Amino acid sequence: MSAPLRTLEFRDPLKAKQLGARLSEVVDQVGREPVSVMHVCGSHEQAIARFGLRSAFPKKLDVVMGPGCPVCITDVPEVDEAVALALQGVRVATYGDMLRVPGTVKSLGDVRGEGAKVEVVYGIDQALELARATPAEELVFFATGFETTAVATASALLHDPPPNFSVLSAHKYIPPVMEIVTEMPGSRIEGFLAAGHAAVITGSNVFEQFVRDHGVPVVVAGFEPLDILAALVRLTELVRDREPKVVNMFPRCVTAEGNRVAQEQLWQVFTPTGGQWRGIAHVPNGNLRLRDDFARFDARRRFTIDVAKLWAYAPPRLLGQCRCGEIMSGSKRPSDCALFGKACVPESPVGACMVSTEGTCRIWHQYGGHLDLRSVS
Repeated sequence: MSAPLRTLEFRDPLKAKQLGARLSEVVDQVGREPVSVMHVCGSHEQAIARFGLRSAFPKKLDVVMGPGCPVCITDVPEVDEAVALALQGVRVATYGDMLRVPGTVKSLGDVRGEGAKVEVVYGIDQALELARATPAEELVFFATGFETTAVATASALLHDPPPNFSVLSAHKYIPPVMEIVTEMPGSRIEGFLAAGHAAVITGSNVFEQFVRDHGVPVVVAGFEPLDILAALVRLTELVRDREPKVVNMFPRCVTAEGNRVAQEQLWQVFTPTGGQWRGIAHVPNGNLRLRDDFARFDARRRFTIDVAKLWAYAPPRLLGQCRCGEIMSGSKRPSDCALFGKACVPESPVGACMVSTEGTCRIWHQYGGHLDLRSVS
């Protein structure tokens, strides 16, 4: 009789304590403070907050969340396009988080409440089902997300979508924005934790050129507490040793080459182009748009989208006071924003960072307005 398989433990408190001690030791060896690193993934921020990991981080280590929430960085004009389509009578399907993301004057949730046809779906497959169920009615899928969801959109468009289906792409590509953050004036970021699920698609090799160009180390990390702590230990070791390299600390899922079939589908359907990320900057090659071969499924080419009609509504609310861009680029924290927890709360968000469960402001608010439990009496 064979021995039972040993269960892998990624939440072991003793191992977490040991990793925390090692992290403090390495940060002390760097010899300066703070040591500032950035992760670019809302799922990492969720795990850090959920498991109280910041209370185990050394005070000399600053772990900043960057532009890793796809809902948060969907730009205002992109939201306006979806809102305008809905107001024009087109049926729009999108993810639930996108309903409350503010546009210039209205969100998709606002116009849905006024009677527009806005559907909430959990994925593009469900949007395709809606389109097939009503063949006489056009349906636009407002597609958001990074490489992981963009691959699903690409696959769907390669497998005979119905003729009444089209895509309004707000998909984004993470590697280019890491360059923007690194090059921002006053940037203190000395290393990056890369998102493990995106790297499953792209492979860890996608970061090699970035490391060569900028001399900043990148460590690919998973999402369990021990994944994150171990990756931070390795990242701070690289910072200490001034060793810019890519290290894969999520080998049970990520390879150097990634998923080549998924990559082929992604780049067969999409082409990278420059575009604005909400509140951050114009990101060269940061937006994913449909190639000419898929123009018949591109909502921007299929419809005349009259965004100007939105200007007839009330003026923008408090968007000009929102600090989401500075928060996502790592130069400010949610508590630095005068709207945080007051005019801007999950029930009535002003900025996109308060909408998504992966948004920094939403996570801070959910956990009492603090990410470091040592600051809570």
